[in-house]
Amino acid sequence: MPNSSRKMKAIILYDTRSTGGSTDKFIDALGSKLAEKGAYVEKGKCKATADYSFVQDFDVVIMGAPVYYLLVASELLGALIQSNLKKFLRRKKVALFVTCGSPEPMAYMMYLPQLKIHLVRNKILAEKVFAPQQLSDEDALDGYVEDIFHAYRKALKQRNASLKWTDEAQEMLEQIPGFFRNRIRIAAEEYAEEMGYGEITLEVIDEAKAELEG
Repeated sequence: MPNSSRKMKAIILYDTRSTGGSTDKFIDALGSKLAEKGAYVEKGKCKATADYSFVQDFDVVIMGAPVYYLLVASELLGALIQSNLKKFLRRKKVALFVTCGSPEPMAYMMYLPQLKIHLVRNKILAEKVFAPQQLSDEDALDGYVEDIFHAYRKALKQRNASLKWTDEAQEMLEQIPGFFRNRIRIAAEEYAEEMGYGEITLEVIDEAKAELEG
């Protein structure tokens, strides 16, 4: 199978008003923890009107930001509303977090839904509210990372059990140049999973490519 021993590729999309503060340090620590567990990780600070087509190259998209005046930091929310981020998040597995000083029940009720309303068709692997003092708490971070990996492995195992690549589709995939091959593989598997196909054929790859290019 094309994905039997594949390293998870994760992108962390975040926003913060400060530079070099607690949120930036937390993002660095989160990336390091993911890498320690074997993931390939990149990070990007959100801009509301940026081009997010690069998201299609990743298996997992981790999104989060501090809460300011009852709203999740505006560049992240803006990206979900104004940019093409939502388009390229289609079918992606995501993990969410917010950082705030509000009581945890309030945060889960008021702040995470500001992100989740834009992700109703996505598989959410994990979600977490971090209080300010937890941003440097290794146990809290370890627990969040473990939740992401556990849910991802479970989803991947289910996908591997339900999806089969035909020999012809596998041969075609191997003929595609390395960088673009990963994009096509991810797109084909995510497309087949959503459409309920049990087998990835040349036709399924063509369908996925057409949607990717559209």
